[in-house]
Amino acid sequence: MSDAWAAIREAMATARAVRHGAESRAALDAALAGLRRRDDLPPAGPALLDLVERAAAGPMVVAQLGQTLDGRIATATGHSHYVNGPEALDHLHRLRALVDAVAVGAGTAVDDDPSLTTRRVAGPNPVRVLLDPNGRVPGDRRLFRDGAAPTLTVGPARAGAERLELPGGDSSPAAILAALAARRLDVVLVEGGAWTVSRFLEAGRIDRLHLLVAPTLLGSGRPGIVLPEAATMDGARRFEARRYALGEDTLFDLTPAA
Repeated sequence: MSDAWAAIREAMATARAVRHGAESRAALDAALAGLRRRDDLPPAGPALLDLVERAAAGPMVVAQLGQTLDGRIATATGHSHYVNGPEALDHLHRLRALVDAVAVGAGTAVDDDPSLTTRRVAGPNPVRVLLDPNGRVPGDRRLFRDGAAPTLTVGPARAGAERLELPGGDSSPAAILAALAARRLDVVLVEGGAWTVSRFLEAGRIDRLHLLVAPTLLGSGRPGIVLPEAATMDGARRFEARRYALGEDTLFDLTPAA
C-alpha cells in the first residue's frame, strides 16, 4: 500500500471531523499542503486531494462514469466489462474508499450485480445505496446477500437491506441526499448507471464529475450522459476541467461552471 494513499485516507477522516466541528481547518490545510508536495501520490492524486478539500466544506456529491471516446458506457447488449483499464478501476475503488456512501440505480444492479465494495485498494467499504423505487432488482443480488457493507434502498422494503425513509415519498436527488446527510452520510459517490448520473446532473446535485474515458470507439451502444435537448450551444453545460492520465485512459475531473 502506498504511504501517500494511506495519508489521503487519513486526510479525508480529518475533513469529516472538520465538517462536523471536531477538528480545526488548520490541521486539514497542513495535511493537504504536505500531501501536495509528495512525489508518490497515486495516479490522479491531485483530483483526490481536491475532493478531500471540498468535503470539509459540507455535503458533497461526486459522480463517475467510465466511457469510450464516443460516449458509450456499454455495448447495445449491456456488456461493459471492461470499458476502462486497470488504473481507472483502481481510481474508482479509491473513490469508494473515500466516500461515506455509494449510490447506484436499479439498472446497474440488474445488469452488473455490483458489490460496490473497496477491493482493488486498501480502504473501508462505503454504505451502499440502491435507487430502486419500483422494486425491480432481484433479491439474489450481492447488495442484499453478501453482508460486506450496509445496504440502504430507496423503494420497497427488501430482505438484506434497510429502507431509506423519504418524507412524502419524494425520491428526487435532493430528497435522497438530504436523507443520507441526516445519517451523516454526506459525501456521496453516484457510481451509475448513466440514467442515474444524468438525473443527478440535471438536478444540479453533482459537485464533481469524474469521466474516465478509454481510447476506444464503439460506434453504437448505450450512451453515457443523457440530458434534455438543448436548442443551441447556449444551453450546453459548461465545466472547469482538469485532466489526468490513468494508464491508457484519461480522467476528466469536471467541476460545474458557476
